[in-house]
Amino acid sequence: MSLPPAGAGPRFAEAGRRNASAAPLPDLAPTDGAAGPGGVAGPVLAPPPKLRRRPVLLVASVAAVCLGALLAALAWSSLSTAQDVLAVRRSVERGALITREDVMTARVGVDPALKPLPAARLEAVVGQRAAMDLAAGGLVTDESITSGVVPAKGQSVVGVALTAAMMPAQALSTGDRVRIVATPGAQGDVGKADPEVVVATVVGVRAGDASTVTVVDVLVPSPVAARLAARVATGKVALVLDSRER
Repeated sequence: MSLPPAGAGPRFAEAGRRNASAAPLPDLAPTDGAAGPGGVAGPVLAPPPKLRRRPVLLVASVAAVCLGALLAALAWSSLSTAQDVLAVRRSVERGALITREDVMTARVGVDPALKPLPAARLEAVVGQRAAMDLAAGGLVTDESITSGVVPAKGQSVVGVALTAAMMPAQALSTGDRVRIVATPGAQGDVGKADPEVVVATVVGVRAGDASTVTVVDVLVPSPVAARLAARVATGKVALVLDSRER
């Protein structure tokens, strides 16, 4: 390494500063990865990420839209078929007088087969009597009300306790026409004469004290009520369900 001649220090330093200030600045490297001046490549930008398609998400979205449309259609159908009908506000026992506090109006979508009374008949229902036990929340129909008292004059209600073997397996309903038939004695001899029969109408069915016994309330003419009650007390009776065709 050669040293500057003696006495040239200040001039040599001044020349170095002029050369440094006159040197051109390097160009900035391009951003596309191409080589700039001097062969130096600039930074490379990563391409934007590609969106991945998710078929499951697409199917779920379509299903959600279809389900919403179906629910909307069902709601519209329910509202279009809804009607104002009479319903039971509080339970009413059979034969009891129906008061204004016992019934209410409700707007529900009703199966035409039920045939509930329209709300417009509210005042006509008040003052009628319950033809059967009316449970709170149920609908009022023509069959559930009556203008008469049960039992009416000249009629009586007799409770007939029956085991499962002494009555049909088919459930009995209020209004069913039945026959109460006297059964043979302990010897099992039917005899040649026809058994004693009482024609009756079912007005109520309930479970007895024993799990195997059902009590059927039947409506009969008052003159035969005492004889039927005495026969029932022996436990020697059976019930026959007659045709429901009217």
